Amino acid sequence: MSFNFWSRRHFLLGLATGTAAFATGRLLADATSTTILQPVHGAVLNWRHGRQTERGLEIEVLGLAPEDQTVTVNDQPAQRQGALYRTTVTLTQHENEIVAKSRGPRGDQEHRIKVIWDRNSRPRYRFSIDDNSFFLRDIAQHEYGSLFDCWYLAMLRDLHKKYGTKFVLNIYYTTGDDFNLTQFPDRYKGEWADNADWLKLAFHAWADKPDRPYQHASPQQLAADLDRVAEQILRFAGEASYSPPTVIHWGMVLPASLGVLKERGVRVLSGYFTRIGGVWDVNYHLDPIRSAYLSRHDAWMDFESGIVFSRVDIVCNNTPVDKIVPTLAPLKEDPNTAEIMDVFTHEQYFWPFYQRYLPDHPQRLETAIRWLTEQGYEPVFYHEGFLGVPV
Repeated sequence: MSFNFWSRRHFLLGLATGTAAFATGRLLADATSTTILQPVHGAVLNWRHGRQTERGLEIEVLGLAPEDQTVTVNDQPAQRQGALYRTTVTLTQHENEIVAKSRGPRGDQEHRIKVIWDRNSRPRYRFSIDDNSFFLRDIAQHEYGSLFDCWYLAMLRDLHKKYGTKFVLNIYYTTGDDFNLTQFPDRYKGEWADNADWLKLAFHAWADKPDRPYQHASPQQLAADLDRVAEQILRFAGEASYSPPTVIHWGMVLPASLGVLKERGVRVLSGYFTRIGGVWDVNYHLDPIRSAYLSRHDAWMDFESGIVFSRVDIVCNNTPVDKIVPTLAPLKEDPNTAEIMDVFTHEQYFWPFYQRYLPDHPQRLETAIRWLTEQGYEPVFYHEGFLGVPV
C-alpha cells in the first residue's frame, strides 16, 4: 500500500495546530530521535479517525526519525520520506500500545505511546448543570408534596419527556447561612429513585464562594468536602441517584488530587481548556500542550491518573438563543469534536432573584437539546461505561 505524504506545508500546519507539537514538543527540524507525532499519547479515537474493519480500527501513524534509520511501527515497516515516516496500524483493544522502533547508524531507538479506541462510540451528548443549591433550598423550605412541584425540576422533567435528555446536577453542600444539605428531607427518596434513569446528583463544591476553592487546596480537603456531599446525597436521594462528579467547581484541582477523585469513582473531568489573558485556565492544571490539544478535541486520556478529560462544548448561560446552533454546528463538521457534545450551564441563572437572571435560560437549553436531538445525538451519563457508551 502506498501513501501520499503530507507536503511540508501541510505538515507544518499540523504542527501549528498543536497535534504534532503535543506529542513531541519539538520542531520539524529535530529528527535526531524517533518520535510518534500522530496520534498523540492519550488520544481517544473513534470511527471518525480511521477505517473500521472486522479486525478493528485502522488508523494512520505519522512520525519523525533520523533519515538514515529504518523504522517499524508495531513491527510493520513504515514508509519514509526524508525525516518523516508513515504507516497504518489496527487498534483491536480498548487500550492500545503503539511502538515505533528505528535501527541504523545511530543505534536502536523506540517511542511508545498508548491510545484509546472508543469502539462502541456513537454520537452522544451529556448535559451537566453546575452550581446547584437554590432548588434544594426551595424544596426544603416549601415542603412540596413532590420534587416536581419545584418549577426548576419540573422544567428539566419536561425536557426529559420531550427529548429524552439526561441531567447531572452538580450541587453544593451549603447555600449559605440559611441552608445546607442536612436540612433536605429524605421523604422524597422514592421519587428520586423513580427518576434516577435520567436525573443524577453529584458533588460540585462545598459552597459557591470562595471562587476556585480547590485550585490550590490539598487532596485531603477536596476529599473531605466530596465525602460530606456524597453522604448527604446517599441519605436523601439514594445510591441510584448518585453520580461521581465530572465537574469540580471552576475546573481546577491540583494534580495530586486526581488520585483521591479516582478512588471515589471519578472517571471523567470536564473543563473549558481555554486561554484567558494568554494563560490556560479551567483546565485542571494541565500543561499548555495538553490544554491546547483538548481545546480542539473531545477528550484526552490521562493514563497516569486513569481519568479522561473532556472539553465543554457550550455553556448555555453564556450563549444567547440565536448563537446556540452557530456555536454547536461547526463542531459537528470536525471529526475531532463531532462525536461527543459536552453541554453545560449553571443553575443560578434560572432564578429571578439572581442578579444575573436570564429569562430565556430555559429556551437556551431547549434550543441546544432540540438541535442535538435532530442531529442524531443521544443523551448519556459520562460515568456509565466509557464516556457514556459500553467499553
